[in-house]
Amino acid sequence: MDQAINCVSYVTVVPVLFRHSLRDTEDQNVTSLDHIFTVEPMEITSPSTDSEVSLALRVLEGCCLIHCESNVLAHQYKAIPVLMNILSTRGVLGQGACLDALIAIMLDSSANQADFEACNGIEEVAILIRDKQVDEKLRLKCGEFLLLLIGHVNGRERPPMATIHEDIRRFLGEKSASLIWAASQFGSTLDPEQRLTALQIQGRRVLESIDLY
Repeated sequence: MDQAINCVSYVTVVPVLFRHSLRDTEDQNVTSLDHIFTVEPMEITSPSTDSEVSLALRVLEGCCLIHCESNVLAHQYKAIPVLMNILSTRGVLGQGACLDALIAIMLDSSANQADFEACNGIEEVAILIRDKQVDEKLRLKCGEFLLLLIGHVNGRERPPMATIHEDIRRFLGEKSASLIWAASQFGSTLDPEQRLTALQIQGRRVLESIDLY
């Protein structure tokens, strides 16, 4: 019974996130003044703040990690294009949460992985990590994202993303790409805390290699 209730909760939560907090900014703006000249009430909405978007992304991430059907629901709401838009338009807080949510959404989901490829996801992440004007913590998060994508998402129980290796080589260079591939298998025998530390260390190495070359 409890499991059934939990499933219903996840099925309910994901659509709500995409209908409200994760809606495109353009969809949230009120562009009509008709309500001023009528007596009918009109629901007025405003764009979600970075904090609201970040919180919504954390909830989405948790749903996808705990409940595999949430990945399917996310795909139905075009999650990858929505999140890629957030990654390119929001502030550091939303962008960092977006990278974590992308990993969760693509885990064991070939449909979402295909959408990521179609949205030129690697190129978008590469633009951020190569830009030294971008917040360093976000650039580190991009390095960690690439490590997780290569080592723990791509090809896991499903055919790998066809162009991912070539894209990383093309946008980050051969040496950085080789480092990412070599370092992406970290932590398979470590406990969660040690894996997180290893991920952060390897993410720093990726960033240093990109800055060097």
